[in-house]
Amino acid sequence: MATKIILFSIPAFFLLIFIELWVNKKRNATVYRLNDALTSLSLGVISQTRVLVMFSLAGIVYAWISEMIALDQMSASSPFTWGFSFVLYDFLYYWYHRTSHQINFLWAAHVVHHQSEEYNLTTALRQTSSSVMLWVFYIPSFVLGIPAEVFFVSGALNLVYQFWVHTQLVGKLGWFESIFVTPSHHRVHHAQNQIYIDKNHGGVFIIWDRFFGTFQPELDNEKVIYGVRRPVNSFNPVWANLHTWFSLLIDANRTKNWLDKIKIWFMPTGWRPTDVEQQYPLHKQPAGEQIKYNPVSNARAKYYALFQYAMSLLFGVIFIVSSHQLDFQTQLLFWFIITLPLLSNGFMLEGRSFAWMFEGLRLIVTMAIIFTYKNNFADLLTVILSGYFLMSFIGVGFIGTEKTNAMTKKKT
Repeated sequence: MATKIILFSIPAFFLLIFIELWVNKKRNATVYRLNDALTSLSLGVISQTRVLVMFSLAGIVYAWISEMIALDQMSASSPFTWGFSFVLYDFLYYWYHRTSHQINFLWAAHVVHHQSEEYNLTTALRQTSSSVMLWVFYIPSFVLGIPAEVFFVSGALNLVYQFWVHTQLVGKLGWFESIFVTPSHHRVHHAQNQIYIDKNHGGVFIIWDRFFGTFQPELDNEKVIYGVRRPVNSFNPVWANLHTWFSLLIDANRTKNWLDKIKIWFMPTGWRPTDVEQQYPLHKQPAGEQIKYNPVSNARAKYYALFQYAMSLLFGVIFIVSSHQLDFQTQLLFWFIITLPLLSNGFMLEGRSFAWMFEGLRLIVTMAIIFTYKNNFADLLTVILSGYFLMSFIGVGFIGTEKTNAMTKKKT
């Protein structure tokens, strides 16, 4: 049921994105950049398909915890159970979300959602694939006996609600602002301005922030500045997921204090060992002084990246629909097929000179894997994949030709 909710929400998400694009153009609001938006969308595809690969494991863990420590199971047919579960889920989400801004290793996973230097509906889909402790915060749901289906549906509905608040094109909404999270509230949450940092953590209800002292209204005289003070400066979705983890690992290796090697993971966000801070100081850009990462890439590469994203989304939807019929090995294979072109897209959008060669190699390797395991896929999917590879090779040829021509002109 939860998977179906996410699946059926996808067309609505993209319809709203297209509407926002249209309004953005009419207002000349400049809240979209193709490279930034495609990176956010790519991270969303990787995150959601990765979740499905691990879904069977989550179900096993949930069932075990429910059996071992749960109170009497609540009735899934009771409206009270559904209402209670929805509110409880958001309450627990608030604490997970708030803690993710306060502890280094939790922030390493969550920071992905805040890396975008733009703020639009594609940002909502910019989700992490490296969260490791989310389930701990939902143990109270298991203990209280909320049925698995009710719990997962509550989570799906919470996620769907949060989509629409990621926009700059909707102003304040009167009385609604007192109870529910709105675009204005969530713009504050995504800000790097000092007055806005670590505020408004609620998913659906803003009442948690009001009650626990983390509420901050959007101010007319304090324009929101989006992004993080240590920018990732990359459109590579894999690096976006690993960037902060890698920084923590490097600092843990550099420090000579063995206690600090452990402490760094659990200390407040941004904490570094004293010896590392002194030897390897980090530059954090002051809010308002950011220069957005926007490298030059040619038009053919942008169109090609857009095509690859569209195909990855199509394969992602097919994966969501059919994942329950696939064994774990085939699920991993499919996830690999979906993820690799999005990595290649990052190189394209960054204007890397090796991007088209990497993409050609990626296509050859992926095609070899697909046709080695073609019996694992339906005939129609094999036909779609054949057409995809043909169009992709043609596209790579055009990009390679343009690169060669550009180099020739530069030499002459």
